[in-house]
Amino acid sequence: MTVVKQTVISAVIAGSVLLAGCQTVQAQPENGERQIGAAAGNGGHPAIAYAREDAPGYTFFRPEVLPDERLPVVIWGNGGCRDNGLSAGHFLREIASHGYLVIANGRPGEERPPLASLPAAPPPVAAAQAGPPPPPRNTPDETSVAQMLAAIDWAAAANADPANPLAGHLDPERVAVMGHSCGGLQALSAGADPRVDAVVAFASGVYNRPTGGLSGVTINKNDLTRLHTPVAYVLGGPTDIAFPNGSDDFAQIAHVPAMLLNLPVGHGGTFALANGGDWARVGAEWLDWQLRGASDAERSFVGDGCRLCTTYGWSIERKGF
Repeated sequence: MTVVKQTVISAVIAGSVLLAGCQTVQAQPENGERQIGAAAGNGGHPAIAYAREDAPGYTFFRPEVLPDERLPVVIWGNGGCRDNGLSAGHFLREIASHGYLVIANGRPGEERPPLASLPAAPPPVAAAQAGPPPPPRNTPDETSVAQMLAAIDWAAAANADPANPLAGHLDPERVAVMGHSCGGLQALSAGADPRVDAVVAFASGVYNRPTGGLSGVTINKNDLTRLHTPVAYVLGGPTDIAFPNGSDDFAQIAHVPAMLLNLPVGHGGTFALANGGDWARVGAEWLDWQLRGASDAERSFVGDGCRLCTTYGWSIERKGF
């Protein structure tokens, strides 16, 4: 599989205009922005990834043409808490194409071309075969919860700064935090912040066994009581290593509406597919429901005939809705 390095893209962009289908990638930075790759996404606003000179620790995703409607803000934590904001780039362009500004923890690193189909998931490992938990990792995560919360501050400042091209285009009063695996733990921790309006943890959950994983995110089951918004867990079925943790989180949460969504695709989910696959579709619908109150998106999750209850291979549990 070919890996497209950001440094290679930067060198090409510096000297030419790249064409991807009918999309044109800007050859030079504009207002401190440097576009990475072509616009993509199935939403109404094809979205771009880009880096900003004034925010070197993040990767941004927004509609290529800013719509009249202000953009709610979505903060993203990468799998492994890695310092690579392009690690779920196909997925995040799809989210942004539905009218969101996405700020991913981590600088733009590498992005692999989308897969035509997912690899076969490994068989589940029985608890008795899992063995003792691994020793705690003695190196820090590459990104942090504090960095995720600082992105909310950045969005508010950008919206108020007349010199920023995003000024007046953002809605920093509508904020969601999302993440994958270790990044999902970051989202669950950041979800305690009063500025957050919705939380989604993909293939994630607080470890059932202390020191049972490699994440450096400081969070335990008691911290789940600090969540104050609806929360969704999107898991990859029994082969997902996070399946026991996320399922137990859902069972323990009783004070806010919670949803447990399962699609049997394993821990890696559908991030590697074009436009992020089914997980991106469901993520965008959750945001549309929670941040915009969209009734059509709501019908995917609740009601006797909810779309995810009857189609697409999903299983769904919910409480508090």
